[in-house]
Amino acid sequence: MMTYDFKRYHVRSINAATDAERATINQELKDLYQSLPDDEKESFNKQLQTFLAREMGRLKDNYDSVKPALGEN
Repeated sequence: MMTYDFKRYHVRSINAATDAERATINQELKDLYQSLPDDEKESFNKQLQTFLAREMGRLKDNYDSVKPALGEN
């Protein structure tokens, strides 16, 4: 089982200067997935889901920490 560095793609996408650059980065990730043997795609998907859940949790924690300063909008 390979370990995938989704954070590298994520950081590159965050720092992309244009939507076109971001789309190119997303396409790289899709191409990587398509190049995998079928038995590796399940591992890729699980690792991606874990990464996304962890990032969403981190974002929620950050939001919750600044929410009181934003008021009841």
